[in-house]
Order: sequence, then C-alpha cells, then structure tokens
Amino acid sequence: MKKGILAIIAVILSFSLAGCAFKDQGEKKVLAAQKVTKTKEKQGKDNSIKRVSVTLVHAVDGDTIKVKYKGKEKTVRYLLVDTPETKKPNTCVQPYGKDASKKNKELVSKGKLQLEFDKGSRTDKYGRLLAYVYVDGRSVQENLLKAGLARVAYVYPPNTKYVKQYKKVESIAKNKKIGIWRNSRYVTNKGFKGCAVGTSKKVEKSKPTPKQSAPKKRVASQVFKNCTELRKKYPNGVPRSHPAYQSKFDRDHDQYACER
Repeated sequence: MKKGILAIIAVILSFSLAGCAFKDQGEKKVLAAQKVTKTKEKQGKDNSIKRVSVTLVHAVDGDTIKVKYKGKEKTVRYLLVDTPETKKPNTCVQPYGKDASKKNKELVSKGKLQLEFDKGSRTDKYGRLLAYVYVDGRSVQENLLKAGLARVAYVYPPNTKYVKQYKKVESIAKNKKIGIWRNSRYVTNKGFKGCAVGTSKKVEKSKPTPKQSAPKKRVASQVFKNCTELRKKYPNGVPRSHPAYQSKFDRDHDQYACER
C-alpha cells in the first residue's frame, strides 16, 4: 500500500517538475523573441535616422562621387578610406587607381544609394560631404577594402564609427596580398608610392605675366615652428598659396597645411 502511494507521489512530482521546466523554457523563448524584436526595431530606427537617400550624378574616382543631396549637387568624399589617385593635381595616375575608380563606379551605379554621416563635421575644408556610402544596404567602403583597392586612412575623431570594422576587412585583403597589397612597399602611411606604367607626374607651373610681379619671399613672421604655433594665428590651417604654408606641415600632401 505504502509503495503504491509513494509511486503516485513520485508521478505527481515528476509532472510538476516537467511543467515548471516547460514554463521556464516558454518564458525564455518569449524573452528571446522580445529581445530580437527590440534589436530589429532599434536597427531599423537607426538606419532611418542616419541614412539618407541621394541620387548619383557620377563617380569621380575611387573614393569620391557626385550626388544630388537636398536638391543640390554635392561632392561626397568617402569616410575612413583612401584609394590610389587618378585625377589629383600635380600627381600621376597611380597603380590600381583606375581599377578603384572602375570598381567604385560599378558599385554606385545600380541600386538604392544612401549616405550615413558620423558624429563629427559633415563637410571637409573643400566643402565636400564626408559620409559612409551604401548601395542597397551594402557598404561601398567595405567592398573597396575587400577588393584590395583601398586602404583605411584619414582617421579623424570623432568620425571613426567603423574604423575597427574597416581595419578587419583591410587586414583580410592585406593577408591575401591582393590589389594594392601585392607590393609591400606600395602602400605607406602617407598614401601610395609610385606611378602607373606609361604615366608621369604632371607639374603645374605658374609663370609671371607682365602685369604680375614675382612672388614675394615669406617674411619671418609667417614662418612657424609647428602646426600648433601656426593654428594660433590660422585656426583652420593654410592652403599652399598662403605665405605661411610649409610642405613639412602638409603630411597628407593635399596642398593644405595644418588642417584640423
């Protein structure tokens, strides 16, 4: 008799425990589903706020495009990446420059084109928009890095949202030694070294006209020890034409010294 009662109690307890287990699993599934829903809602909200649709006018080179933004034609410079030059004044066409331009044109010519801005300034000193570029939700910057046609560069806080992500993609292309990474000496901290076969550096020379006097020498007051001293007088830096310009202060060779 006692054995029968104990058996019945054991059965009841096993059903109770099983019920609790199912209940816990059910609650966990509900919480997980809620978490996924909230994540998707947050991602959708972020994308709708940060990405704006634009219309492509044309691709300029590997890391620059022209678009219609808010009814106006604007030049967009890609954030955090740099591709070999093809059109920069006083610079030759560099190896893989045309490849990068071709790839960029292919990427942006078809699909929904969108821009995403970072926390910092939305424009550079030339008035170009600084943005992350997407086509149908896919990052153009990452595609260029993945193909070995761009390097991570121009990292200026606080516009650094995707720098870690980009460097991971860059390292994969670098390890595979594709594109710009085939020659270990080609990519430098300042850009790319060398000219494409069959090209030469074009130097723009300015000759004084009869009505134009020869340029005056820099006066002592326009020579600064470093960028910190220069910015005290010229907070935004100076262009090449300015008497305070010194090539040693123009580390990125963009014809502008001590820019922020």
